[in-house]
Amino acid sequence: MRHIAIIGSGPAGYYTAEAAQKAFGEDVRIDVFDSLPVPYGLIRTGVAPDHQSIKGVSRRFEQTALTENVRFVGNVSVGTDVTVPELRGLYDAVVLATGAPHDRPLDLPGENLANVYGSAAFVGWYNGHPKFAGLDPDLSGGTAVVIGMGNVALDVARILSKTPAEFAGSDIVAHALDILAHSNIKRIVILGRRGPHQVMMTPKELGELAQLEQASPRVDPLDLPDAGEDALLEPGLRKSVTHLRSFAAIPEALHGEKKIEIEFDFFAIPKALIGNGKVEAVEVERANVVAGRAVGTGATYRVPASLVVSCIGYRSSPIPEVPFDERQGRFANHEGRILPGLYCVGWARRGPSGTIGTNRPDGFEVVDKIAEDIASGVIGRADRKGREGFDALAAERGIAIVTFRDWKKIEEAEEQAARSGAPREKFVDIEAMIRAVN
Repeated sequence: MRHIAIIGSGPAGYYTAEAAQKAFGEDVRIDVFDSLPVPYGLIRTGVAPDHQSIKGVSRRFEQTALTENVRFVGNVSVGTDVTVPELRGLYDAVVLATGAPHDRPLDLPGENLANVYGSAAFVGWYNGHPKFAGLDPDLSGGTAVVIGMGNVALDVARILSKTPAEFAGSDIVAHALDILAHSNIKRIVILGRRGPHQVMMTPKELGELAQLEQASPRVDPLDLPDAGEDALLEPGLRKSVTHLRSFAAIPEALHGEKKIEIEFDFFAIPKALIGNGKVEAVEVERANVVAGRAVGTGATYRVPASLVVSCIGYRSSPIPEVPFDERQGRFANHEGRILPGLYCVGWARRGPSGTIGTNRPDGFEVVDKIAEDIASGVIGRADRKGREGFDALAAERGIAIVTFRDWKKIEEAEEQAARSGAPREKFVDIEAMIRAVN
C-alpha cells in the first residue's frame, strides 16, 4: 500500500489526489490536509462570490473526496500541529499544495496606513475567510484605488461597484454585503504600470464591467495604441483590448447616467501612499513602456484615495524545515521535487500563475515523478504507517480532525442559513464551523 499526504485542499491538492488514484488504483491511501475545517481553498475564499459557475468545479473535487481511499483531514495546521518531517516519516510522499495565500508587498512608503489592503485580505473579507472576516474596511470615502492590471483587480473593482440586487445568486458573506450596500465610493481608479497591450485581464472579466447597473468603465482614448497594432497580439489579449477600446468609445453623456465611474489609469507607477494615519492619496509617476517594461518619466501626480487595494500578486507561506525561494515566493523545487519524498504542485511550485485548470496537468506530472521515485527506490519504504500512523499521532496530541463528512454537515448548515436566492451563508469563524459539526 502506498501512502500519500497532500497539504492543501484547493484545486492543486484535489487534482493531485485524482492523479494519484489513477496512477496507483486501489493500492494507495491519500490524506488531504487543510488548516481550515472546510475544503476547496481558493475556490471557496478566492474566486469572486458572483462567479458561481467557476466555483462549480468543487463538485468534481467532491467526487474524488468521497472515494474510499481519499480522506479530507481538516482543521490541522502543518508546521504547528504536525511538522513536515513527521509527515515524511509516516507517508511515502508528501505533496505541498498550499497555494500562495499571502500578498506580495507593495514596498512603498505609506503602505501601512489605515484602509490599505492587499487583495488576499480584501478578497478574503468579502469571501468569508476566517482570517479576514473582521477586516471592516471603511467605504465612506469617495475614491478607491485598485493597484494592478489582472483579473483580481477587476474582481475587486466589480465587487465595489455592484448594487445589492446584483449580488443575487452569489455567496458573498452578509457582513461584506451590508458594508458594500452603504458604500459612498463614486470613483474607482485601476492603476497599471504599463499600457493596454500589457494587461493581464481576460475578456470575460473585462466584458462584465460593461454590464454593471450603476457603474461605467472609462478609458482615455489617448492611452490606446494605434488599432493596427492589435493584430500582433495573441487572440485573448486582442479581445481584451477590444473591450478597452469599447470603453474609450462610451459617450460622455452615458458616463453621467451612472453613479460610479471605473477609470483605467495606464502608464502609472505608484510611488507612495499619502495620508495622516489613514490613506488619502496615491502618488504616481507617469511612465513609458520601453521593451515591455515601465520606465518612469519623472512627472508625478496624485490620485485621491480613501481606500487602496493592492492586487499585484501573491506569495506562498514558508513552512519550517522546507527549502523556500524567497525571491520567487514559492518552495524551492526542481520540476516539483523539493527533497526525497517531498514535492510541490500548483502555485506552491510555480508561483501564482495560470488558471484553476492549469493545476490539473501539474498534479499529474508530480504524481508521475512520485511513481518514478518509488520505482527507483528513492521512496517507498515498507515501514510507512500512513493514515494509521497520523491518527495515532493526532490522538496523542489531541488534534480534532474534521473529515469530509463533517464538512458536509457544515455545508448543510450554511445552505440552511442562506438568504433568499443565495447558495449559502458561509460561517466566517472556525468555532462556528466546529459547532455545526458537533
